[in-house]
Amino acid sequence: MQNIEKRYLECTCDLNIGQILLFTSDAQQTMALTYKKAGVDISKIKQSQKAIGKLISSTHKLQKKAKMTHGFGHYAGIVEIPGGKLLATHTDGVGTKVVIANMMKKYNTIGIDCVAMNVNDIICIGATPISFVDYIAANKNDVTIFKKIVEGLVTGAKKSALPIVGGETAIMPDVIEGEGFAFDLAGMVVGLLEKKEMILGNKIKTGDVIIGVNSSGIHSNGYSLARKALLTKYSVKDKVNGVGVIGDALLKPTEIYTKPVLEINKKCKINGFAHITGGSFTKLLRLKNIGYEIDSLPKIPPIMGLVEEQGVKSEEMYKTFNMGVGFCVVAPKDQATKIKSIFKKHKISSQEIGQIISKKGVFVNSVKIA
Repeated sequence: MQNIEKRYLECTCDLNIGQILLFTSDAQQTMALTYKKAGVDISKIKQSQKAIGKLISSTHKLQKKAKMTHGFGHYAGIVEIPGGKLLATHTDGVGTKVVIANMMKKYNTIGIDCVAMNVNDIICIGATPISFVDYIAANKNDVTIFKKIVEGLVTGAKKSALPIVGGETAIMPDVIEGEGFAFDLAGMVVGLLEKKEMILGNKIKTGDVIIGVNSSGIHSNGYSLARKALLTKYSVKDKVNGVGVIGDALLKPTEIYTKPVLEINKKCKINGFAHITGGSFTKLLRLKNIGYEIDSLPKIPPIMGLVEEQGVKSEEMYKTFNMGVGFCVVAPKDQATKIKSIFKKHKISSQEIGQIISKKGVFVNSVKIA
């Protein structure tokens, strides 16, 4: 920014100070990196999701053996099946993190992310993941790479106590383009729960605390912006102090929260669970349209600090990345100590990061982000 200011001060000495400051402000605005400028417009995606939701709602009463209990818009869809049990389903992928895997030629961890993105969502409604299927689409057949991808899927499944019961491998060179090997990875998880285990967020109330559970890094969202910010200056093989090799930091697997969260749901009084992914803390509004004040976040992972240093504004960071918190638990204050002790038993750090307030919206350090 200083170089831009110097250049224009030297060549436009006839400008008054007000004009110079106006130019500087415009230049800063132009340079600021956003998720939208990286090609992902969250507001338009939400419009698409709303339109999709209206269309699929017409199918909700088609099956007499499975009564629709909770549908589109939360972390998983739920149907009641014979015997009074509830069946939950969810599907998700790993986004453009696959691009980093390709650049690093490292494929044995991306499957962990795929399992994590699915199980971390389905546990938000209190369901125990019971089966998983994957979908790998690639431009060519490469058995060595496929085996590495599936190794990651198996690692994630074992950490979640989740059987992988099938999947699909599609070779589509006309759809999946790219030099060398290129692929996409997604999965679907099925969960089982009883009505008393269901957590939808409707019981959240003012005064509840928000417990933030530490992330392992960027996890699997925001990579379009992260790549835009980092790879114009660095290579994935570059090593940065405090970060390490950039590609390795970007590929750090998404933390899996299944076991501690299910234990907490059995042993504690819980009013809401939230997986902090794309959209960051704005995800809390999925639970209940109330006020969420976040004011005590842990130190952000170094890779996120490096992204921010490249010209991403703080507000944009808190709308895009998990900022060190991969999962949130909303509960009465008297449950906080027990909840944190369970996470600690599972070797995952957590802390109180905020509280529920009466003023609607999501606020980070008193700044409204949603």
